[in-house]
Amino acid sequence: MCGIIGYAGGKQAAPLLLDGLKMLEYRGYDSSGIAVFDGGEIKMSKAKGRLENLDEITDGGKKLHGVIGIGHTRWATHGEPSDINSHPHVSETGRFAVVHNGIIENYIEIREFLTAKGFTFKSQTDTEVVVQLLEYYHKDDIFETIRKTLNKLKGSYALGILAAFEPNRFFAVRKDSPLVIGLGKNENFIASDIPAVLKYTRTFILPEDKDIIVADGKSVCVYNTNHELVERERLNVDWDVESAQKNGYPHFMLKEIHEQPKAVEQTVASCVKGDKIEFENVKYSAGFVKKLKKLYIIACGSSYHAGMIGKYFIERNCRIPVEIDLASEFRYRRPILDKDTLTVVISQSGETADSIAAMREAKTHGSRVLAIVNVVGSTIAREADDVIITRAGPEMAVATTKGYLTQVLTLQLLGLYLSDKLGLNGESYRTYLEEIKRLPTAVQEVIDNKEQLQILASTYFGNDTAFFIGRGNDYALALEGALKLKEISYIHAESYAAGELKHGTISLIKEGSLVFACLTSDELYDKAQSNAEEVKTRGADVIALVKKGHTAIEKQAKHIIELPALSDEIMPCVAAVCLQLLAYYIAAARGCDIDKPRNLAKSVTVE
Repeated sequence: MCGIIGYAGGKQAAPLLLDGLKMLEYRGYDSSGIAVFDGGEIKMSKAKGRLENLDEITDGGKKLHGVIGIGHTRWATHGEPSDINSHPHVSETGRFAVVHNGIIENYIEIREFLTAKGFTFKSQTDTEVVVQLLEYYHKDDIFETIRKTLNKLKGSYALGILAAFEPNRFFAVRKDSPLVIGLGKNENFIASDIPAVLKYTRTFILPEDKDIIVADGKSVCVYNTNHELVERERLNVDWDVESAQKNGYPHFMLKEIHEQPKAVEQTVASCVKGDKIEFENVKYSAGFVKKLKKLYIIACGSSYHAGMIGKYFIERNCRIPVEIDLASEFRYRRPILDKDTLTVVISQSGETADSIAAMREAKTHGSRVLAIVNVVGSTIAREADDVIITRAGPEMAVATTKGYLTQVLTLQLLGLYLSDKLGLNGESYRTYLEEIKRLPTAVQEVIDNKEQLQILASTYFGNDTAFFIGRGNDYALALEGALKLKEISYIHAESYAAGELKHGTISLIKEGSLVFACLTSDELYDKAQSNAEEVKTRGADVIALVKKGHTAIEKQAKHIIELPALSDEIMPCVAAVCLQLLAYYIAAARGCDIDKPRNLAKSVTVE
């Protein structure tokens, strides 16, 4: 969610802070602010709304002078979006300024405590208690001040801290919220995500929970809670700067849809060696796999939909029961799992708060945890027992496209890997592998034939409601298609298992209702065709997604979208791209802010 940036070096900080915040806009936000130490005092500027507002009132940062500073893009949790509630927050005397990601769970208790001590609060936020605690505890030793403050806090946080009496350095700390340290030449950074400072450095330090970071223009020191200097993992990032730029596309989302053939190709290349699947960081023995009684797949949002397709694939090919659960629900229902259960946690960012909590819950029951993430060095990647890195590359749009597709593909590759360990790698194993190798070409074909989708979007963008139906894998596909449409176009979109229509849902269908019927499964085609007939009879405009050659649906469908034909299990990878493009063009026709949809954040780092 919120974005953090911090800078210390020899350059003017404010323009660099603004530049870093612009690279974090994709995370979602409603206000922004920066604070710079000018050699005498901390100067601050904040603005509600888009970053352009902050850029304008600071003249691109030129009005704030100083070579050390912190910045923030806020996504409101406590207190409405406003200039006052925006970060940074400054203590009563102006000695401290703080930016914060996360949630302070006991902020009301702390606020009452400090109010009784004579402190006055200006904002409605949980964050302001942090900066006032720093003020309250500070005597002489800044480290003791920070330590006492952290001991008082409950919840999750990534903090950037300026102290007016420390003119050449800033401080930072994290607990259960993402934060990286960027190491530049005669300049150093903190950021909530790597793209914020990618143009300045490719070398990062990954701090651990409650580490205290001290950074100036020459060096970075990391201390543990005992104030002992520690070495932490370093990460050299091979992403190019262009991957975080639009490169001529009107939106990141469209650019990332077009990058999917390459993302698929890179994901396959990373783990398919000849006719075998070999994961770099997963080495399961046949004995371990044969003892597995169950797999749990834990995820949120689009990752959950990917997990549904993974469940169908693994159960069909490995004959191991697979249970899938929303991460936000998993740990609150006393899940039943043990050492003979493999828990698979899926997260694009690797920083999803609910997924982190679910992973930790699974580990307390003795379950081995496998992470499927896109970000090397993320919290989930570091804490899981095993990890598979999808090769999507940086994903800047809030609505995931290539992140989702590479998750689906990785789960299918995992299913084949497990089936091989079980000795079930017969003809179907080789067929699937060959189809997966052809997938980049099939995805590119969908993208190349986008004109039909643009025409459909121009026809139906005025609809206020849409329905998606499907069976089996196509039901999981329908869930993802509906999510894509509603999150970027704000059209009320619902998805249903097609066989459930007659159990109440069909009452919603009327003349002119827009229904996307996903019929990419040969096995379930006839039944799904009957469901399409049901809604068409009641006046719906049916847009059918089918494999090439399945034109029998023309009696039920007003429009048919033919997709490259692959096996039923692999088809969701192709069809998803089609639904992404449809959602994109409909949202574009409605004039929506596609990369930054309202109220949404790229990485949900609070529960």
